[in-house]
Amino acid sequence: MTFPFATEFVTEGSVTAVVPNLKAFVRKPSDYAPSKAPVFYNPVMELNRDLTVLALQSFQRIERDTLTVCEPLSGCGIRAIRFAKEIDGIGEVVANDISKEAYRLIKHNTEINDLLNKVCVKNEDANLLLSRHAAPKKRFDCIDLDPFGSPMPYLDCALRALRIGGLLALTATDMAPLCGVHFKACLRKYGGKPLRTEYCHELATRLLAGASAKSAAKYDIGLKVLFSHSLQHYTRLYCKTNYGAKKADNCLKSIGYIHHCFACFHRTVAPGTDYCGKRTCPKCGSKMSVAGPLWIGKIIDEDFVASMEKEAETKVFRLKSKVDKLLDLTEKEANAPITYYVIDRICDKFELPVPSISKVVGELKRTGQQVCLTHFNTRGIKTDASAKKVKEAIISCLDSKT
Repeated sequence: MTFPFATEFVTEGSVTAVVPNLKAFVRKPSDYAPSKAPVFYNPVMELNRDLTVLALQSFQRIERDTLTVCEPLSGCGIRAIRFAKEIDGIGEVVANDISKEAYRLIKHNTEINDLLNKVCVKNEDANLLLSRHAAPKKRFDCIDLDPFGSPMPYLDCALRALRIGGLLALTATDMAPLCGVHFKACLRKYGGKPLRTEYCHELATRLLAGASAKSAAKYDIGLKVLFSHSLQHYTRLYCKTNYGAKKADNCLKSIGYIHHCFACFHRTVAPGTDYCGKRTCPKCGSKMSVAGPLWIGKIIDEDFVASMEKEAETKVFRLKSKVDKLLDLTEKEANAPITYYVIDRICDKFELPVPSISKVVGELKRTGQQVCLTHFNTRGIKTDASAKKVKEAIISCLDSKT
């Protein structure tokens, strides 16, 4: 089959697919090739797709049943095709895109991978497709929302099209609003206030989780976050649904606010959906800024991550080392305190030399603090130590050099 645009073959996981040749669509250095191509394909998201294969496989093992999966925003279809080919216990995979060129490309990629019996290709508006599956016996076991931008325009329809106890996976790539660069856009889309802090990527994940939980609660659905991660230009969530007004009410107990002091790095967590007003930092007396409402509950379930690690042992991924490293980090930070400290930011603020992060971790452990590295930032640490104690640990590491 031929296409009216430049294409190339790529191999990812165990599938081979025809995708747009992105180099052909770059006219100037500032061009973002995936959005310029006539059919969306982003090679940078290969790690994201690897992790999704592991998450869906883990979920299938837990459910011990054949899963039906929907990807309503498929682009070239490589994600949906990988689901069909790489995950044991997958029944039908619905791959949809509103673009006719994308529909033809998904069809072709399904055929060359010999998956016509497993992948059902659709050419509809994403929300219309999901609405067609809102009736009880038509719902999907898993829905993967992976848009270019925010998943919020599709979330309500996805929740209605997902069976109770199903798995919802969603990506947000609009990190500028979520990280506080475009404040009003975050309020519009996610219903929460962001903050431009050193731990803004975790706040982005929690804002997405909080917005998802509030949307689900409208339908008497509670969400349990099984896994999340934030890399490069996006944040990603995997949530299991639970039906019932009480489940939804209990879920909303994990909504709250985070207050942050930009003067001394102190931060506090305030549960509840009611904004509790301005606060003064109890450590230095400065005005504290607030982020939220957002999710203050767990964003990683260690048992689910352990299951993903087990599944990773049997898979052949080109990015296997990155997959293993990310899962190892997230499992260790599953029970760590909310937010993290970035050593470089503290040193820059107080005009201190920057010690190695391993020495700071060792010093905090020596004083009896809980501490671990975080996948959110290579220079970040999660700890139950106060900002003051983290600063003292840094100074102690510097003093030990002299």
